[in-house]
Amino acid sequence: MRTKTIFLLLLFFTLISCNNASVYSKFDDFPEDNRWLPSTILNYEFTIDDATLLYDIKFKFSHVYDYQFATVPINFTIESPDGMMESVNIDLAIQDDAGKSLADCSGDICDLTYPLKSKTKLQKGSYKIAISTPTKLPYLPNVIGVGLEVQKVE
Repeated sequence: MRTKTIFLLLLFFTLISCNNASVYSKFDDFPEDNRWLPSTILNYEFTIDDATLLYDIKFKFSHVYDYQFATVPINFTIESPDGMMESVNIDLAIQDDAGKSLADCSGDICDLTYPLKSKTKLQKGSYKIAISTPTKLPYLPNVIGVGLEVQKVE
C-alpha cells in the first residue's frame, strides 16, 4: 500500500510539472538521400488561442555532421490570421567564423535551432508558414530535415 501511495504521489508531481508551453511542433524528414530541393516548400499551420501571451517561433534544421556550407539560405513566408503576409529571408549560420559547427551534434546528426520570432505577440487565429530554400544548387545536400516549433513564453 505504501509503495502504491509513493508511486501515485510521484506521478502527480510529474504531471503537474509538465511543460505546457508548446503550442505547435512539427518536423519533416528528407528521407531520400537527405536532399532539400529548391522546389520543395514545407507548409506549417498552427492556431493561436490567446493573443495576450508572448510566443517564440523556432526553426529547426537537422543536417549531417561536418556540413559543407557555412550558411544556408532559407525563406519564410508568414501569413497571419488577418491575411497579412510577411517574408523573412535569412542566411542560416551553420558554422561560426572559425569553422566550428553551431549545432548540437550527436554522432552523425546535428540539430540547429534558429529563433524566427522571439517574445512576440501573435493575433488570435490561424497562422500559415511556408519554408523553402532558394539555393542556386540543384538541391541542398545532407539535410536530414527541417521543422517549426511555437511555444508560449513563460
